[in-house]
Amino acid sequence: MQKNLTGKTVLILAILLLCVFGAIGIPKGFTRSALLQSFTDRIHLGLDLRGGTHLILQVMVEEAVGAVTDNDLVRLQAELKQANIPATVIKPDPNNAEVLRVTSLSPDKTGALRDLLNSSYAGTYTIASGSDNTFTLTLLPTQATSIRARAVQQAIETIRSRVDNLGVSEPIIQEYGLGANQILVELPGVDDPGRVKDIIQSTARLEIHQVIGGPWADQATALQALNGAVPPDAMLMQGPGEIDPTGTTGASQWWELKRIAEVAGSDFRDAKPEQDENGRPQVGFYLTTAAGDRFYTFTSNNIGNKLAVVLDGQVREAATIQASIRDQGRITGLDQQKAQDLSLMLRSGALPASIHFLEERTVSASLGADSIRHGVYAAIAGMLAVMAFMLFYYRGAGINADLALILNLVILLGFMGATGSTLTLPGIAGIILTIGMGVDSNVLIFERIREELHAGKAPGAAVDQGFAHAWVTIIDTHITTMVSAAILFLFGTGPVKGFAVTLVAGLAANLFTAVFVSRAIFDAILKRKPAGAALSI
Repeated sequence: MQKNLTGKTVLILAILLLCVFGAIGIPKGFTRSALLQSFTDRIHLGLDLRGGTHLILQVMVEEAVGAVTDNDLVRLQAELKQANIPATVIKPDPNNAEVLRVTSLSPDKTGALRDLLNSSYAGTYTIASGSDNTFTLTLLPTQATSIRARAVQQAIETIRSRVDNLGVSEPIIQEYGLGANQILVELPGVDDPGRVKDIIQSTARLEIHQVIGGPWADQATALQALNGAVPPDAMLMQGPGEIDPTGTTGASQWWELKRIAEVAGSDFRDAKPEQDENGRPQVGFYLTTAAGDRFYTFTSNNIGNKLAVVLDGQVREAATIQASIRDQGRITGLDQQKAQDLSLMLRSGALPASIHFLEERTVSASLGADSIRHGVYAAIAGMLAVMAFMLFYYRGAGINADLALILNLVILLGFMGATGSTLTLPGIAGIILTIGMGVDSNVLIFERIREELHAGKAPGAAVDQGFAHAWVTIIDTHITTMVSAAILFLFGTGPVKGFAVTLVAGLAANLFTAVFVSRAIFDAILKRKPAGAALSI
Protein backbone atom coordinates (compact mmCIF):
# COMPACT_ATOMS: atom_id res chain seq x y z
CA MET A 1 0.00 0.00 0.00
CA GLN A 2 2.74 2.46 1.03
CA LYS A 3 4.84 1.64 -2.05
CA ASN A 4 1.82 2.02 -4.34
CA LEU A 5 0.85 5.38 -2.77
CA THR A 6 4.41 6.70 -3.06
CA GLY A 7 4.53 5.79 -6.73
CA LYS A 8 1.22 7.57 -7.37
CA THR A 9 2.43 10.68 -5.52
CA VAL A 10 5.65 10.82 -7.54
CA LEU A 11 3.71 10.44 -10.81
CA ILE A 12 1.24 13.19 -9.86
CA LEU A 13 4.05 15.59 -8.89
CA ALA A 14 5.96 14.81 -12.11
CA ILE A 15 2.88 15.52 -14.25
CA LEU A 16 2.22 18.71 -12.27
CA LEU A 17 5.78 19.99 -12.85
CA LEU A 18 5.64 19.00 -16.52
CA CYS A 19 2.39 20.92 -17.03
CA VAL A 20 3.72 24.00 -15.21
CA PHE A 21 6.72 23.92 -17.54
CA GLY A 22 4.38 23.53 -20.53
CA ALA A 23 2.36 26.56 -19.42
CA ILE A 24 5.24 28.99 -18.71
CA GLY A 25 8.36 27.35 -20.15
CA ILE A 26 11.62 28.65 -18.71
CA PRO A 27 10.71 32.07 -17.28
CA LYS A 28 13.08 35.02 -17.66
CA GLY A 29 12.42 35.89 -14.03
CA PHE A 30 10.20 34.99 -11.12
CA THR A 31 8.45 38.29 -10.68
CA ARG A 32 4.72 38.49 -11.31
CA SER A 33 5.18 40.36 -14.60
CA ALA A 34 7.91 37.97 -15.84
CA LEU A 35 5.82 34.89 -15.09
CA LEU A 36 2.75 36.46 -16.71
CA GLN A 37 4.78 37.34 -19.81
CA SER A 38 6.12 33.77 -20.02
CA PHE A 39 2.57 32.44 -19.76
CA THR A 40 1.18 34.76 -22.47
CA ASP A 41 4.11 33.89 -24.76
CA ARG A 42 3.19 30.20 -24.55
CA ILE A 43 -0.59 30.52 -24.88
CA HIS A 44 -1.52 31.78 -28.35
CA LEU A 45 -4.60 33.96 -28.61
CA GLY A 46 -7.14 33.45 -31.35
CA LEU A 47 -8.58 36.10 -33.63
CA ASP A 48 -11.53 36.87 -31.38
CA LEU A 49 -9.23 37.62 -28.42
CA ARG A 50 -6.26 39.22 -30.13
CA GLY A 51 -8.17 41.16 -32.76
CA GLY A 52 -7.78 40.87 -36.52
CA THR A 53 -9.63 39.98 -39.70
CA HIS A 54 -11.81 36.99 -40.55
CA LEU A 55 -12.45 36.29 -44.24
CA ILE A 56 -14.27 33.61 -46.21
CA LEU A 57 -13.21 33.45 -49.85
CA GLN A 58 -14.81 31.77 -52.85
CA VAL A 59 -12.36 30.39 -55.41
CA MET A 60 -13.76 30.72 -58.95
CA VAL A 61 -12.55 27.26 -59.94
CA GLU A 62 -14.19 27.33 -63.37
CA GLU A 63 -11.51 29.80 -64.42
CA ALA A 64 -8.87 27.18 -63.60
CA VAL A 65 -10.77 24.62 -65.69
CA GLY A 66 -10.92 27.14 -68.53
CA ALA A 67 -7.17 27.76 -68.33
CA VAL A 68 -6.47 24.03 -68.68
CA THR A 69 -8.76 23.63 -71.70
CA ASP A 70 -7.29 26.80 -73.24
CA ASN A 71 -3.84 25.23 -73.05
CA ASP A 72 -5.18 21.99 -74.53
CA LEU A 73 -6.78 23.98 -77.35
CA VAL A 74 -3.47 25.58 -78.28
CA ARG A 75 -1.58 22.30 -77.93
CA LEU A 76 -4.11 20.55 -80.17
CA GLN A 77 -3.80 23.30 -82.79
CA ALA A 78 -0.02 22.83 -82.82
CA GLU A 79 -0.36 19.05 -83.13
CA LEU A 80 -2.82 19.37 -86.01
CA LYS A 81 -0.48 21.73 -87.82
CA GLN A 82 2.46 19.40 -87.27
CA ALA A 83 0.44 16.42 -88.54
CA ASN A 84 -0.74 18.44 -91.56
CA ILE A 85 -4.41 17.96 -90.65
CA PRO A 86 -6.51 21.02 -91.60
CA ALA A 87 -9.05 21.58 -88.83
CA THR A 88 -10.44 24.30 -86.58
CA VAL A 89 -10.53 24.06 -82.77
CA ILE A 90 -12.92 26.29 -80.81
CA LYS A 91 -14.78 26.52 -77.52
CA PRO A 92 -18.39 26.42 -78.71
CA ASP A 93 -19.93 27.68 -75.46
CA PRO A 94 -18.26 30.57 -73.60
CA ASN A 95 -20.12 29.53 -70.42
CA ASN A 96 -18.88 25.93 -70.52
CA ALA A 97 -15.11 25.74 -70.13
CA GLU A 98 -15.06 21.93 -70.30
CA VAL A 99 -15.95 21.48 -73.99
CA LEU A 100 -13.82 21.80 -77.13
CA ARG A 101 -15.05 21.30 -80.69
CA VAL A 102 -12.82 20.19 -83.55
CA THR A 103 -14.03 20.38 -87.15
CA SER A 104 -12.12 18.69 -89.95
CA LEU A 105 -11.69 20.96 -92.97
CA SER A 106 -10.72 18.05 -95.21
CA PRO A 107 -13.00 14.97 -95.28
CA ASP A 108 -10.16 12.69 -96.32
CA LYS A 109 -8.26 13.68 -93.13
CA THR A 110 -11.12 12.85 -90.76
CA GLY A 111 -9.74 9.40 -89.95
CA ALA A 112 -6.30 10.80 -89.14
CA LEU A 113 -7.95 13.45 -86.94
CA ARG A 114 -9.91 10.79 -85.07
CA ASP A 115 -6.75 8.75 -84.49
CA LEU A 116 -4.85 11.78 -83.19
CA LEU A 117 -7.64 12.70 -80.76
CA ASN A 118 -7.99 9.14 -79.48
CA SER A 119 -4.26 8.67 -79.00
CA SER A 120 -3.55 11.99 -77.25
CA TYR A 121 -6.76 13.08 -75.53
CA ALA A 122 -8.85 9.98 -74.75
CA GLY A 123 -7.46 9.83 -71.20
CA THR A 124 -8.57 13.40 -70.46
CA TYR A 125 -11.69 13.94 -72.57
CA THR A 126 -14.65 11.96 -73.78
CA ILE A 127 -14.57 12.17 -77.58
CA ALA A 128 -17.84 12.12 -79.50
CA SER A 129 -18.09 12.36 -83.28
CA GLY A 130 -20.91 14.23 -84.95
CA SER A 131 -22.08 15.24 -88.38
CA ASP A 132 -20.02 17.42 -90.72
CA ASN A 133 -16.78 15.78 -89.64
CA THR A 134 -17.04 17.37 -86.17
CA PHE A 135 -15.68 15.98 -82.91
CA THR A 136 -16.71 17.19 -79.44
CA LEU A 137 -14.21 16.82 -76.60
CA THR A 138 -15.70 17.00 -73.09
CA LEU A 139 -13.44 17.04 -70.06
CA LEU A 140 -13.86 13.89 -67.97
CA PRO A 141 -15.69 14.54 -64.66
CA THR A 142 -12.77 13.10 -62.68
CA GLN A 143 -10.37 15.43 -64.48
CA ALA A 144 -12.59 18.47 -63.90
CA THR A 145 -12.97 17.60 -60.21
CA SER A 146 -9.21 17.18 -59.86
CA ILE A 147 -8.54 20.57 -61.50
CA ARG A 148 -11.01 22.30 -59.17
CA ALA A 149 -9.49 20.65 -56.08
CA ARG A 150 -5.97 21.59 -57.19
CA ALA A 151 -7.09 25.17 -57.78
CA VAL A 152 -8.35 25.47 -54.20
CA GLN A 153 -5.17 23.96 -52.74
CA GLN A 154 -2.94 26.13 -54.92
CA ALA A 155 -4.93 29.20 -53.88
CA ILE A 156 -4.43 28.26 -50.21
CA GLU A 157 -0.67 27.86 -50.72
CA THR A 158 -0.39 31.13 -52.65
CA ILE A 159 -2.39 33.10 -50.08
CA ARG A 160 -0.34 31.59 -47.25
CA SER A 161 2.88 32.59 -48.99
CA ARG A 162 1.64 36.16 -49.47
CA VAL A 163 0.43 36.47 -45.88
CA ASP A 164 3.70 35.06 -44.53
CA ASN A 165 5.65 37.63 -46.56
CA LEU A 166 3.56 40.35 -44.93
CA GLY A 167 4.72 39.18 -41.50
CA VAL A 168 1.29 38.16 -40.15
CA SER A 169 1.94 35.80 -37.23
CA GLU A 170 -0.04 32.61 -36.70
CA PRO A 171 -2.56 33.05 -39.53
CA ILE A 172 -5.21 30.41 -40.19
CA ILE A 173 -5.56 29.65 -43.90
CA GLN A 174 -7.45 26.48 -44.73
CA GLU A 175 -10.28 25.02 -46.77
CA TYR A 176 -13.65 26.05 -45.40
CA GLY A 177 -15.74 22.95 -44.85
CA LEU A 178 -19.14 24.66 -44.90
CA GLY A 179 -19.01 25.71 -48.57
CA ALA A 180 -17.77 24.28 -51.86
CA ASN A 181 -14.40 25.62 -53.07
CA GLN A 182 -14.16 28.12 -50.22
CA ILE A 183 -11.22 29.20 -48.07
CA LEU A 184 -11.17 30.44 -44.48
CA VAL A 185 -8.58 33.13 -43.71
CA GLU A 186 -8.05 34.45 -40.17
CA LEU A 187 -5.34 37.05 -39.64
CA PRO A 188 -4.72 37.94 -35.97
CA GLY A 189 -3.35 41.37 -35.22
CA VAL A 190 -3.68 42.77 -38.77
CA ASP A 191 -3.49 46.58 -38.63
CA ASP A 192 -4.17 47.23 -42.34
CA PRO A 193 -6.90 44.81 -43.47
CA GLY A 194 -7.55 46.79 -46.67
CA ARG A 195 -4.04 46.22 -47.99
CA VAL A 196 -4.12 42.55 -47.01
CA LYS A 197 -7.42 42.11 -48.84
CA ASP A 198 -6.00 43.71 -51.98
CA ILE A 199 -2.95 41.44 -51.89
CA ILE A 200 -5.01 38.30 -51.24
CA GLN A 201 -7.59 39.11 -53.88
CA SER A 202 -5.22 40.01 -56.71
CA THR A 203 -4.59 37.09 -59.01
CA ALA A 204 -1.28 38.79 -59.93
CA ARG A 205 -1.46 36.89 -63.20
CA LEU A 206 1.36 38.44 -65.24
CA GLU A 207 1.37 37.33 -68.86
CA ILE A 208 3.03 38.43 -72.08
CA HIS A 209 0.87 38.11 -75.19
CA GLN A 210 1.55 38.76 -78.84
CA VAL A 211 -0.42 41.75 -80.18
CA ILE A 212 -2.42 40.84 -83.30
CA GLY A 213 -4.29 44.07 -83.88
CA GLY A 214 -5.19 47.49 -82.51
CA PRO A 215 -5.26 49.75 -80.73
CA TRP A 216 -8.85 50.93 -81.05
CA ALA A 217 -10.58 53.66 -79.10
CA ASP A 218 -13.36 51.45 -77.74
CA GLN A 219 -14.66 47.91 -77.81
CA ALA A 220 -17.36 48.64 -80.41
CA THR A 221 -14.78 49.98 -82.86
CA ALA A 222 -12.58 46.94 -82.22
CA LEU A 223 -15.46 44.53 -82.95
CA GLN A 224 -16.36 46.45 -86.09
CA ALA A 225 -12.77 46.09 -87.31
CA LEU A 226 -12.97 42.35 -86.64
CA ASN A 227 -16.23 41.95 -88.62
CA GLY A 228 -18.29 41.63 -85.46
CA ALA A 229 -16.59 38.60 -83.88
CA VAL A 230 -13.30 37.90 -82.15
CA PRO A 231 -11.44 34.91 -83.65
CA PRO A 232 -11.41 31.82 -81.37
CA ASP A 233 -7.64 32.00 -80.88
CA ALA A 234 -7.67 35.71 -79.98
CA MET A 235 -9.19 38.02 -77.36
CA LEU A 236 -9.92 41.70 -76.86
CA MET A 237 -8.38 43.40 -73.85
CA GLN A 238 -8.41 46.94 -72.56
CA GLY A 239 -5.35 48.92 -71.54
CA PRO A 240 -4.22 52.47 -70.78
CA GLY A 241 -3.65 54.95 -73.58
CA GLU A 242 -0.30 56.24 -74.70
CA ILE A 243 1.64 58.70 -72.55
CA ASP A 244 2.30 62.06 -74.18
CA PRO A 245 5.52 64.10 -73.71
CA THR A 246 4.00 65.88 -70.67
CA GLY A 247 3.51 62.52 -68.89
CA THR A 248 -0.27 62.52 -69.25
CA THR A 249 -1.93 59.19 -70.03
CA GLY A 250 -4.47 59.29 -72.81
CA ALA A 251 -7.85 57.55 -73.02
CA SER A 252 -7.89 53.76 -72.67
CA GLN A 253 -7.44 51.62 -75.74
CA TRP A 254 -8.44 48.13 -76.85
CA TRP A 255 -6.09 45.54 -78.28
CA GLU A 256 -6.52 42.24 -80.06
CA LEU A 257 -4.17 39.74 -78.44
CA LYS A 258 -3.28 36.14 -79.11
CA ARG A 259 -5.31 34.18 -76.58
CA ILE A 260 -2.48 32.01 -75.32
CA ALA A 261 0.36 33.84 -73.60
CA GLU A 262 3.96 33.52 -74.72
CA VAL A 263 5.06 33.75 -71.07
CA ALA A 264 2.85 33.20 -68.01
CA GLY A 265 2.52 31.79 -64.50
CA SER A 266 5.33 29.46 -63.50
CA ASP A 267 7.61 30.94 -66.19
CA PHE A 268 8.48 33.70 -63.70
CA ARG A 269 11.18 32.82 -61.17
CA ASP A 270 11.57 36.12 -59.34
CA ALA A 271 10.37 39.70 -59.09
CA LYS A 272 11.56 42.64 -57.00
CA PRO A 273 10.90 46.37 -56.64
CA GLU A 274 13.45 48.57 -58.41
CA GLN A 275 13.94 52.10 -59.67
CA ASP A 276 14.28 53.15 -63.28
CA GLU A 277 16.92 55.52 -64.66
CA ASN A 278 14.85 58.49 -63.43
CA GLY A 279 14.43 57.13 -59.92
CA ARG A 280 10.79 56.12 -60.42
CA PRO A 281 9.49 52.85 -58.89
CA GLN A 282 9.20 49.82 -61.13
CA VAL A 283 9.08 46.03 -60.81
CA GLY A 284 11.78 43.94 -62.43
CA PHE A 285 10.75 40.36 -63.27
CA TYR A 286 12.94 37.42 -64.23
CA LEU A 287 12.07 34.29 -66.21
CA THR A 288 13.18 30.72 -65.69
CA THR A 289 15.89 29.39 -67.95
CA ALA A 290 13.49 27.36 -70.11
CA ALA A 291 11.02 30.24 -70.41
CA GLY A 292 13.86 32.65 -71.21
CA ASP A 293 15.10 30.43 -74.03
CA ARG A 294 11.57 30.11 -75.41
CA PHE A 295 10.96 33.84 -75.15
CA TYR A 296 14.29 34.58 -76.83
CA THR A 297 13.32 32.42 -79.81
CA PHE A 298 9.91 34.09 -80.06
CA THR A 299 11.22 37.67 -79.85
CA SER A 300 14.02 36.90 -82.30
CA ASN A 301 11.44 35.80 -84.87
CA ASN A 302 9.07 38.74 -84.24
CA ILE A 303 11.27 41.83 -84.22
CA GLY A 304 9.12 44.78 -85.30
CA ASN A 305 5.91 43.24 -83.96
CA LYS A 306 4.21 44.26 -80.71
CA LEU A 307 4.02 42.52 -77.34
CA ALA A 308 1.54 43.30 -74.58
CA VAL A 309 2.30 42.94 -70.86
CA VAL A 310 -0.98 41.84 -69.25
CA LEU A 311 -1.50 42.01 -65.50
CA ASP A 312 -4.73 40.80 -63.88
CA GLY A 313 -6.66 40.89 -67.15
CA GLN A 314 -5.59 44.35 -68.31
CA VAL A 315 -2.92 45.47 -70.75
CA ARG A 316 -0.29 47.34 -68.74
CA GLU A 317 2.06 48.05 -71.62
CA ALA A 318 2.18 47.40 -75.35
CA ALA A 319 5.60 47.81 -76.91
CA THR A 320 7.35 47.01 -80.17
CA ILE A 321 9.97 44.27 -80.09
CA GLN A 322 13.18 46.06 -81.08
CA ALA A 323 15.64 43.31 -80.18
CA SER A 324 15.72 39.78 -78.84
CA ILE A 325 14.66 39.48 -75.19
CA ARG A 326 15.71 36.56 -73.05
CA ASP A 327 14.94 36.30 -69.34
CA GLN A 328 14.08 39.65 -67.77
CA GLY A 329 11.79 42.64 -68.12
CA ARG A 330 10.16 45.40 -66.12
CA ILE A 331 6.78 46.94 -65.30
CA THR A 332 6.63 50.71 -64.91
CA GLY A 333 4.01 53.27 -63.93
CA LEU A 334 3.70 52.17 -60.27
CA ASP A 335 4.04 53.97 -56.96
CA GLN A 336 6.38 52.62 -54.29
CA GLN A 337 3.73 50.68 -52.34
CA LYS A 338 2.23 49.08 -55.46
CA ALA A 339 5.70 48.12 -56.69
CA GLN A 340 6.42 46.34 -53.40
CA ASP A 341 3.04 44.60 -53.32
CA LEU A 342 3.20 43.52 -56.98
CA SER A 343 6.70 42.08 -56.61
CA LEU A 344 5.53 40.20 -53.49
CA MET A 345 2.56 38.73 -55.38
CA LEU A 346 4.66 37.72 -58.37
CA ARG A 347 7.23 36.02 -56.13
CA SER A 348 4.54 34.07 -54.32
CA GLY A 349 3.00 32.94 -57.60
CA ALA A 350 -0.26 33.71 -59.32
CA LEU A 351 -3.56 32.52 -57.99
CA PRO A 352 -4.97 29.79 -60.27
CA ALA A 353 -8.28 31.64 -60.41
CA SER A 354 -9.84 34.81 -59.10
CA ILE A 355 -11.46 34.87 -55.67
CA HIS A 356 -14.54 36.62 -54.29
CA PHE A 357 -15.04 37.72 -50.70
CA LEU A 358 -18.13 36.08 -49.25
CA GLU A 359 -17.72 37.25 -45.67
CA GLU A 360 -15.55 39.75 -43.84
CA ARG A 361 -15.47 40.32 -40.10
CA THR A 362 -13.05 42.51 -38.18
CA VAL A 363 -12.42 42.27 -34.43
CA SER A 364 -10.65 45.17 -32.73
CA ALA A 365 -7.80 44.53 -30.29
CA SER A 366 -9.64 46.43 -27.54
CA LEU A 367 -12.71 44.20 -27.93
CA GLY A 368 -10.42 41.15 -27.72
CA ALA A 369 -8.84 42.47 -24.49
CA ASP A 370 -12.29 43.00 -22.98
CA SER A 371 -13.25 39.45 -23.94
CA ILE A 372 -10.16 38.06 -22.24
CA ARG A 373 -10.78 40.05 -19.08
CA HIS A 374 -14.44 39.10 -18.82
CA GLY A 375 -13.70 35.48 -19.69
CA VAL A 376 -11.04 35.22 -17.00
CA TYR A 377 -13.37 36.83 -14.46
CA ALA A 378 -16.09 34.34 -15.38
CA ALA A 379 -13.69 31.38 -15.08
CA ILE A 380 -12.42 32.53 -11.68
CA ALA A 381 -15.92 33.22 -10.39
CA GLY A 382 -17.20 29.86 -11.62
CA MET A 383 -14.26 28.00 -10.15
CA LEU A 384 -14.57 29.69 -6.76
CA ALA A 385 -18.33 29.01 -6.66
CA VAL A 386 -17.84 25.34 -7.49
CA MET A 387 -15.02 24.95 -4.95
CA ALA A 388 -17.13 26.61 -2.23
CA PHE A 389 -20.08 24.32 -2.99
CA MET A 390 -17.91 21.20 -2.85
CA LEU A 391 -16.46 22.24 0.51
CA PHE A 392 -19.91 22.99 1.90
CA TYR A 393 -21.66 19.88 0.62
CA TYR A 394 -18.91 17.23 0.91
CA ARG A 395 -16.92 18.69 3.80
CA GLY A 396 -13.47 17.08 4.01
CA ALA A 397 -13.91 15.24 0.70
CA GLY A 398 -14.60 18.61 -0.88
CA ILE A 399 -10.95 19.51 -0.36
CA ASN A 400 -10.10 16.42 -2.36
CA ALA A 401 -12.34 17.57 -5.23
CA ASP A 402 -10.96 21.12 -5.11
CA LEU A 403 -7.34 19.92 -5.31
CA ALA A 404 -8.24 17.71 -8.28
CA LEU A 405 -10.01 20.66 -9.90
CA ILE A 406 -6.96 22.93 -9.56
CA LEU A 407 -4.71 20.21 -10.98
CA ASN A 408 -7.19 19.74 -13.82
CA LEU A 409 -6.83 23.41 -14.76
CA VAL A 410 -3.01 23.27 -14.54
CA ILE A 411 -2.92 20.21 -16.82
CA LEU A 412 -5.22 21.92 -19.34
CA LEU A 413 -3.12 25.10 -19.49
CA GLY A 414 0.09 23.06 -19.63
CA PHE A 415 -1.24 21.07 -22.58
CA MET A 416 -2.23 24.23 -24.46
CA GLY A 417 1.14 25.85 -23.82
CA ALA A 418 3.17 22.78 -24.76
CA THR A 419 1.24 22.10 -27.98
CA GLY A 420 0.90 25.72 -29.08
CA SER A 421 -2.89 25.49 -29.09
CA THR A 422 -4.86 28.66 -29.79
CA LEU A 423 -7.07 30.05 -27.05
CA THR A 424 -10.32 31.56 -28.34
CA LEU A 425 -13.33 33.09 -26.62
CA PRO A 426 -15.33 29.84 -27.02
CA GLY A 427 -12.17 28.13 -25.72
CA ILE A 428 -12.52 30.08 -22.48
CA ALA A 429 -16.11 28.85 -22.38
CA GLY A 430 -14.73 25.33 -22.83
CA ILE A 431 -12.46 25.84 -19.82
CA ILE A 432 -15.42 26.99 -17.73
CA LEU A 433 -17.44 24.00 -18.89
CA THR A 434 -14.52 21.72 -18.00
CA ILE A 435 -14.57 23.09 -14.45
CA GLY A 436 -18.21 22.09 -14.14
CA MET A 437 -17.68 18.67 -15.68
CA GLY A 438 -14.62 18.15 -13.48
CA VAL A 439 -16.66 18.27 -10.29
CA ASP A 440 -19.43 16.30 -11.97
CA SER A 441 -17.17 13.24 -11.97
CA ASN A 442 -16.33 13.83 -8.32
CA VAL A 443 -20.03 14.12 -7.49
CA LEU A 444 -20.70 10.72 -9.10
CA ILE A 445 -17.87 9.11 -7.13
CA PHE A 446 -18.69 10.81 -3.82
CA GLU A 447 -22.39 9.97 -3.99
CA ARG A 448 -21.55 6.35 -4.67
CA ILE A 449 -19.18 6.30 -1.69
CA ARG A 450 -21.96 7.77 0.49
CA GLU A 451 -24.33 5.02 -0.64
CA GLU A 452 -21.79 2.36 0.28
CA LEU A 453 -21.21 3.97 3.70
CA HIS A 454 -24.97 4.11 4.33
CA ALA A 455 -25.10 0.41 3.46
CA GLY A 456 -22.79 -0.22 6.41
CA LYS A 457 -19.49 -0.80 4.63
CA ALA A 458 -16.18 0.28 6.09
CA PRO A 459 -14.63 3.55 4.72
CA GLY A 460 -11.89 1.70 2.78
CA ALA A 461 -14.36 -0.71 1.18
CA ALA A 462 -16.80 2.14 0.45
CA VAL A 463 -14.06 4.09 -1.37
CA ASP A 464 -13.10 1.00 -3.37
CA GLN A 465 -16.68 0.33 -4.39
CA GLY A 466 -17.44 4.00 -5.07
CA PHE A 467 -14.62 4.34 -7.60
CA ALA A 468 -15.26 0.91 -9.13
CA HIS A 469 -18.96 1.52 -9.79
CA ALA A 470 -18.72 5.17 -10.89
CA TRP A 471 -15.86 4.45 -13.30
CA VAL A 472 -18.08 3.06 -16.09
CA THR A 473 -20.48 6.01 -15.96
CA ILE A 474 -17.61 8.54 -16.00
CA ILE A 475 -15.99 6.88 -19.02
CA ASP A 476 -19.32 6.80 -20.88
CA THR A 477 -20.10 10.49 -20.32
CA HIS A 478 -16.58 11.61 -21.22
CA ILE A 479 -16.30 9.56 -24.40
CA THR A 480 -19.66 10.73 -25.77
CA THR A 481 -18.74 14.36 -25.09
CA MET A 482 -15.30 13.88 -26.68
CA VAL A 483 -16.92 12.49 -29.83
CA SER A 484 -19.13 15.58 -30.07
CA ALA A 485 -16.10 17.83 -29.54
CA ALA A 486 -14.18 15.95 -32.24
CA ILE A 487 -17.00 16.64 -34.72
CA LEU A 488 -16.87 20.33 -33.79
CA PHE A 489 -13.11 20.33 -34.38
CA LEU A 490 -13.38 18.65 -37.79
CA PHE A 491 -16.14 20.84 -39.19
CA GLY A 492 -15.94 24.05 -37.16
CA THR A 493 -14.03 27.26 -37.84
CA GLY A 494 -11.25 28.75 -35.69
CA PRO A 495 -13.18 29.86 -32.56
CA VAL A 496 -15.31 26.71 -32.53
CA LYS A 497 -12.19 24.58 -32.92
CA GLY A 498 -10.73 26.41 -29.92
CA PHE A 499 -13.75 25.35 -27.89
CA ALA A 500 -13.37 21.74 -29.03
CA VAL A 501 -9.64 21.66 -28.18
CA THR A 502 -10.06 22.99 -24.65
CA LEU A 503 -13.05 20.74 -24.02
CA VAL A 504 -11.27 17.56 -25.12
CA ALA A 505 -8.08 18.44 -23.25
CA GLY A 506 -10.09 19.34 -20.15
CA LEU A 507 -12.06 16.08 -20.28
CA ALA A 508 -8.88 14.04 -20.63
CA ALA A 509 -7.36 15.89 -17.68
CA ASN A 510 -10.56 15.35 -15.72
CA LEU A 511 -10.38 11.58 -16.23
CA PHE A 512 -6.92 11.62 -14.71
CA THR A 513 -7.68 13.94 -11.79
CA ALA A 514 -11.15 12.69 -10.87
CA VAL A 515 -10.17 9.02 -10.87
CA PHE A 516 -6.43 8.72 -10.32
CA VAL A 517 -5.62 11.85 -8.26
CA SER A 518 -8.79 11.73 -6.14
CA ARG A 519 -8.22 8.06 -5.40
CA ALA A 520 -4.62 8.76 -4.35
CA ILE A 521 -5.82 11.51 -1.99
CA PHE A 522 -8.45 9.19 -0.48
CA ASP A 523 -5.80 6.49 -0.02
CA ALA A 524 -3.54 8.97 1.76
CA ILE A 525 -6.40 10.08 4.05
CA LEU A 526 -7.42 6.50 4.88
CA LYS A 527 -3.81 5.57 5.59
CA ARG A 528 -3.53 8.31 8.21
CA LYS A 529 -6.86 7.48 9.88
CA PRO A 530 -7.30 4.75 12.50
CA ALA A 531 -9.08 1.64 11.26
CA GLY A 532 -12.85 2.15 11.17
CA ALA A 533 -12.65 5.95 11.63
CA ALA A 534 -15.43 7.90 9.89
CA LEU A 535 -14.77 9.48 6.51
CA SER A 536 -15.67 13.18 6.09
CA ILE A 537 -17.90 13.11 3.04
